[in-house]
Amino acid sequence: MSEGMSVTNLRLKYPGDDAPLIFQGVSFSIERGEKVLLLGPSGCGKSTLLQVLSGIVPDMIELPLKADEIHRPSRWGYVFQDPDTQFCMPYMDEEIAFVLENQEVPRAEMPARIRYYLDLVGLHMPDAHTLISTLSQGMKQRLAIASVLALEPEVLFLDEPTALLDDEGTKQVWDTIRAISGDKTLLIVEHKISGLLDMLDRLIILTPEGKILADGPPVVMFEMHKEHMREYGIWYPEVWEDYAKEHRIRAVEGELEAGLPHEQAMGAVVRVDDQGKAPGNAQTTEPVMVFQDFVGVRGGQIRTFVDNFSVYPGDWITVVGANGAGKSSLLLAIMRLIPTRGSCGIAGVKGNKVEHLAEQVGFVFQNPEFQFVTNSVEEELTYGLPEGQPKKGQWAAAERLLREYDLLALRERHPFQLSLGQKRRLSVASAMVRGPRILLLDEPTFGLDARGTLRMLEELERLRASGTVIVMVTHDQEIVQRWATRVWQVEAGRVTEVAHVPLPVPVPIAGTGAHAATGGEPQLCK
Repeated sequence: MSEGMSVTNLRLKYPGDDAPLIFQGVSFSIERGEKVLLLGPSGCGKSTLLQVLSGIVPDMIELPLKADEIHRPSRWGYVFQDPDTQFCMPYMDEEIAFVLENQEVPRAEMPARIRYYLDLVGLHMPDAHTLISTLSQGMKQRLAIASVLALEPEVLFLDEPTALLDDEGTKQVWDTIRAISGDKTLLIVEHKISGLLDMLDRLIILTPEGKILADGPPVVMFEMHKEHMREYGIWYPEVWEDYAKEHRIRAVEGELEAGLPHEQAMGAVVRVDDQGKAPGNAQTTEPVMVFQDFVGVRGGQIRTFVDNFSVYPGDWITVVGANGAGKSSLLLAIMRLIPTRGSCGIAGVKGNKVEHLAEQVGFVFQNPEFQFVTNSVEEELTYGLPEGQPKKGQWAAAERLLREYDLLALRERHPFQLSLGQKRRLSVASAMVRGPRILLLDEPTFGLDARGTLRMLEELERLRASGTVIVMVTHDQEIVQRWATRVWQVEAGRVTEVAHVPLPVPVPIAGTGAHAATGGEPQLCK
């Protein structure tokens, strides 16, 4: 029979004299076999709460913690947000074999068991003895889930297990967990909620300060606390529709107040014209980036291939495709972070080295920690500013980005002490600080709450409207349909452009941004 867990009057503080106290008296219990989802804005402590209930905090990660009582399960498995933090071995099969060895599974039985767990999560690799370092982040996440399932735990702690997966991979993981969970206890943190709502017994909603707002059946919670979720920027089922409806109404009202006829006002809120072309993207302008038989190589093999494409000012290109198709490799090749052949010419750039490209191109890695080089949030932003810029101007630029990305209260915090959503916001802000002509973004919204996602998209749209090129790898079809002007499909490394008719997405105008959509000036999540 599966185990339950509970905590009574939990108080916890992050390191640092100025760090806030979170979980100020949090108490709840989860019965055996219950499936519970923790929902809350980025940085409110959801992952930390999972780590407390599993014992990772304070047994492995020391944090000042007090509680009247904590009852933890004995047989548990934990899937982390970042799969790279989970692996112990260099090869796929060895990673699962390591788990099986600790369970004293006979060596003769291991190959079949390894293949079983890989197939369970959709990793149908021809050779299981594959270097983990060569896998895409989405494939790594599947492997992490497979290794945890090999533990045969009674309790599963799942910290955004599908954040890096495509739609098919996400469905496959939740179908797998649904099939094997049975009487297992599940405690889940996840922003992509549509694929798992039917399997949940309870929904626990956290405020930005880490307090429990509500606890109950999902349907009841979404009905009773939708306005709170909007205010805190928490994902709920109709968030995209509500956002589009609110901005369309407010934008039309603003244009009508300005004296425009109703038909012209309605046209003003649509991001594309009747031919599906974005404003400022006329093909009469000179291209910013031109591909000619461009190839990116990883591990001695061609991972991405682009024939003859031209990219123009104001293009917002979403790059889509299955996990492992070569999407991230495309961005790495453009930035010359992997060996390339052929041509990818960028206007105004002389030379093919990273340092040449960095003057015109901003890059956001899928793993935000790959970008951090300083010891504070503020230093991370000012680090990328040009040397010749006046000191006063540097502070002004950093201040704006800190405010825009909800990082103002975290300016002295070390980047590695941030939540995943906060790290993601910092990585995007630091890529924008030089005002690049091209932004390459690899899954920039994963791990973000609704407020963080919408504010980032609005900022990107502002840059796009001024001529910046956005090239974004994403699995989020809402972003593809609502924000992209072009779509590139990647299959087995080959990049092709697909027909794309965007939804008529409203343009945020003054006073109708994500601030307004989430109930005024957002509360900082500490």
